[in-house]
Amino acid sequence: MIIKDINKRGRNRRLKKARVAVRTPGGRTVYHYRHKRHSPARCARCGKPLNATPTGPRSIMGKLSKSQKRPNRPYGGYLCPECLRELMLSKYIQEGLSLLASS
Repeated sequence: MIIKDINKRGRNRRLKKARVAVRTPGGRTVYHYRHKRHSPARCARCGKPLNATPTGPRSIMGKLSKSQKRPNRPYGGYLCPECLRELMLSKYIQEGLSLLASS
């Protein structure tokens, strides 16, 4: 390994990208820089990965329309369907109890 290969200059110097050592056909070892994998969107309540939400860098996500970025339902892209169901049921029950108490 050559010290010159490790001390890169320019945009790769920050080491935000993962470095992977690759052997060339000539026998040299050079570094290729891999992009980081983007983590999926997670439910705000239980932390489970959300379905129907794509992941990617801002350059790709910015080109998607709003309907492609998240499901079209209440709290879509924020809560998973199970947590949404629990939330709706609890609100419905509380509303019913408040109506009973007021009458």
